[in-house]
Amino acid sequence: MDEFNQGPRKEEDKQDIHNQEPEGRKEPQNLQEPEERKEPQSLQEPEEPEELEKREEPIRYRESPTKSKRRGGFLPALFGAILGGLIVWLLMNFTLDKENVSPQVGGETTGNNNLTSERVSMDINTDVTNVVSEVADTVVGITNLRTVRDFWSATETTREGSGSGVIYKKEGDKAYIVTNHHVVENAEELEITFDDGTKVDGRLVGSDMWTDLAVVEIDAAPVKTVIEFGDSDALKRGETVIAIGNPLGLGFAGSVTMGVVSGKDRSIPIDFDQNGTVDWQADVLQTDAAINPGNSGGALINLAGQLIGINSMKITQSTVEGIGLAIPINIAVPIIEDLEKTGTVQRPTMGVSLFNLEDVPTSERRRMLNLPEEIVEGVIVTQVFRNTPAQAAGVQQYDVIVEMDGEKITDMVGLRKHLYNEKKVGDTMTMKVYRDGKLIDIQMELRDGNTF
Repeated sequence: MDEFNQGPRKEEDKQDIHNQEPEGRKEPQNLQEPEERKEPQSLQEPEEPEELEKREEPIRYRESPTKSKRRGGFLPALFGAILGGLIVWLLMNFTLDKENVSPQVGGETTGNNNLTSERVSMDINTDVTNVVSEVADTVVGITNLRTVRDFWSATETTREGSGSGVIYKKEGDKAYIVTNHHVVENAEELEITFDDGTKVDGRLVGSDMWTDLAVVEIDAAPVKTVIEFGDSDALKRGETVIAIGNPLGLGFAGSVTMGVVSGKDRSIPIDFDQNGTVDWQADVLQTDAAINPGNSGGALINLAGQLIGINSMKITQSTVEGIGLAIPINIAVPIIEDLEKTGTVQRPTMGVSLFNLEDVPTSERRRMLNLPEEIVEGVIVTQVFRNTPAQAAGVQQYDVIVEMDGEKITDMVGLRKHLYNEKKVGDTMTMKVYRDGKLIDIQMELRDGNTF
């Protein structure tokens, strides 16, 4: 009965007895005699099998519990591994099935492993895209239509020039656009093209050559919104700006370029009559935002969507890249208001013609003007017109103007800027002039006119 209960151990018993001798299969005897192990007998004496069995029995009972524990830990581990593998297999199948049935947009399968790439439409919004969408409807294209007559063939052709403009005001049934003077110069007809392609006729209200600004009036019906004026004096170098316009014509209408404010208070010499003499110094903003022909009159805006400049020109020398120029809005606003109200810019005048002292030879300065040697800069009065502020104030021919209202005058450009930018019609101006080698003061009341 004891041998039957110990059945699971028979395999190990057989293995141990086989390794020793075949005679070791006899029934165990007297397990209560541990002292027999102290004196092991030689396995070569077959005549004492009982001693051999007594020696083997303790070994069998000592090893059996250990073997049983190992067998009991293996089976649960095996079962856990099988169960874990089954769970992983089920999860993988579930994931693959889910991917196979999910909709794909523009999927493409490549290779032998059925790898799929997807084209997904994303709606991306940034500060730039938001600002452009807000002001896009305020920037328009302006087409300058004028008829050119051929003297020899007596034929007429229509030439088109294009530029840009910005809608800044809507009042009643009229709306107003600011653009550049050179965009609308000599125009017989003006055609305005909106961002959505709508076309209307425009009427020139007025323009100003000196600041290169003009105002155009249109019907207010198609106007959806107007742009807000910003503060160009508050701009910082490195601040992000966006230029919107129609470079190279309406084929590129609504083009957007981005850059930074490269510099402020730049003065650019302008020669209006192309005679080699500088007539004016234009005060402009410098930016590296791309400004090309057709961008003229378009908007230069900040990231708040405010108009801070009117795109005007670009330096096109072969050695220069990335210098665009815009008229600061703080300079433009007073001119725009005058043009809208009267069609012209009322500027103060003295009633004289002038010449730069630096262009006169040194010998003539001494012989005709009797100037001190240290006086090398100033403006010469070459003629005084009748019934003008200059004549009333006592200005004489060959007087040399060296100062106005405490500001040093070195040439005609400086004189013109002081007169046009600092003074208004009706103001009183004080000048210092050299006459026959002596410095004298002159005061005059300025009036409106078309000359200096």
